[in-house]
Amino acid sequence: MTSSHRLRRLPALPVAVVAAAVLSAAAGCSPTDAQASVAVPTPPSEEAAYCGALHEELPATVAGLGRSDPEPRSDLTAGWGDGAIVLRCGVPRPPAMTDEKALGAEVGGVGWLTELREGDGPRFTSTYRKTYVEVSMDERFAHDATPLMDLAAAVKKAVPPSV
Repeated sequence: MTSSHRLRRLPALPVAVVAAAVLSAAAGCSPTDAQASVAVPTPPSEEAAYCGALHEELPATVAGLGRSDPEPRSDLTAGWGDGAIVLRCGVPRPPAMTDEKALGAEVGGVGWLTELREGDGPRFTSTYRKTYVEVSMDERFAHDATPLMDLAAAVKKAVPPSV
């Protein structure tokens, strides 16, 4: 994994500010069905070890939704609310991280790249960590980034900073 990230650092923003940014940019998105399965990442072994540690730290609920991991079952993936929130650990570096205009924020002490997806909810990818952690949310969270608060402590504990 390359630890050089070109995503510009922004000051820590309250979750409400991030949610407002997602709200304004995602207005007009149409809903889609929840994910029943996800692609399991294939990180190098060192990164997979961080992901295994993260898997042990993940909460039973996120945003009030119970744990319901996607298929196929893996220590590299987790889910809550039947696909409403899906976490994948050890994903490749997102191309958007090289975009100097990319939206980023710090939520719960973790830096996150924010990608708004047309017809779906946002996707967040951790920044400045030894492996990338991706959190995709469906349209139920198109205007709400607060689930990241429930995940940030686990990411901070299990995946060390890269800088």
